[in-house]
Amino acid sequence: MILAGLTGGIGTGKSTVSAIFLKAGALIVDADQISHDVVQQGKPAWKSIVDGFGEGILLADGEIDRIALGRIIFNDMTQKLRLDKMVHPHVFQEMANKINEITLSDPDAVVILDVPLLIETNMHHNMPDTILVYVPEAVQISRLMKRDGISEADALAKIRSQLSIEEKKKLIKIVIDNSGSVADTRTRTLAVYDYLKQKRYHRDLKWND
Repeated sequence: MILAGLTGGIGTGKSTVSAIFLKAGALIVDADQISHDVVQQGKPAWKSIVDGFGEGILLADGEIDRIALGRIIFNDMTQKLRLDKMVHPHVFQEMANKINEITLSDPDAVVILDVPLLIETNMHHNMPDTILVYVPEAVQISRLMKRDGISEADALAKIRSQLSIEEKKKLIKIVIDNSGSVADTRTRTLAVYDYLKQKRYHRDLKWND
């Protein structure tokens, strides 16, 4: 199995790049989807969040109101760190479970570990390859305002809740610039996928010597 970490920032278009990888044949382990799953009503992370933030962050059906919780954490780093400590252990365990399943069922797979907070959680240190989806911060702000219908101040608060995209760019070797056309992004993404497949090919050669 060839494993690579994929990250970006809010509004950089990481989901677009992940979808291109998936269509090309990669398997995706999506940390965002897992993080949604582990906080569903009745799950251990759900209980920790309700105990920590109170029932005021619940919707009428008992599920977590992500908008209400987001208002708390995106403007208070201390609260965000509290939430991370409640959720991340469950996310990491489920990600490990999925990787183990793939190792058993498809050991030749190219696996993209799609993790928004790859660097913030120091997971990039354990990745053979890391990939950053990049756009300048001004583009992040514009896209986020349009996507979520929020003010510039709210968009900036969300963006600044993560490590800046420019700092991430300094730490990651493979960069996919998503500030141009979709066609340009697809071309660059497929080139990265070909690079990962070549690593698999050369690895297999060495194993067969």
